[in-house]
Amino acid sequence: MSEVQLSPDQIVEALPKYLVPEKAGSTKATIQFDLSGDAGGKWWVKIHDGVAESGKGDAPEAATLTLLADAGDWVKIMLGQLDGTAAFMQGKLKIKGDMGLAIKMQSLFKRPS
Repeated sequence: MSEVQLSPDQIVEALPKYLVPEKAGSTKATIQFDLSGDAGGKWWVKIHDGVAESGKGDAPEAATLTLLADAGDWVKIMLGQLDGTAAFMQGKLKIKGDMGLAIKMQSLFKRPS
């Protein structure tokens, strides 16, 4: 059985549903995903007041954090198939902006199962 490959579109669209409000608390952040490769493009997610909204293209305001990666690697990171820290150490994930938020991001969203 082959593993289901979700597109960045599908993941970003689902992110708001996977936000853990207790973990988000008073977090206010805008995260830009700048993805390269075949399924590349730009997406964003904005967290505020325990909720998240997301969309395609440039974020509506200056990003607190920008993640740069190959779309395929990013999808694996978001699905928990590739460890974000390992990807960063291997240079597969580049982070601009709030490093603390990048680390915390893994706990803000439940993994789709």
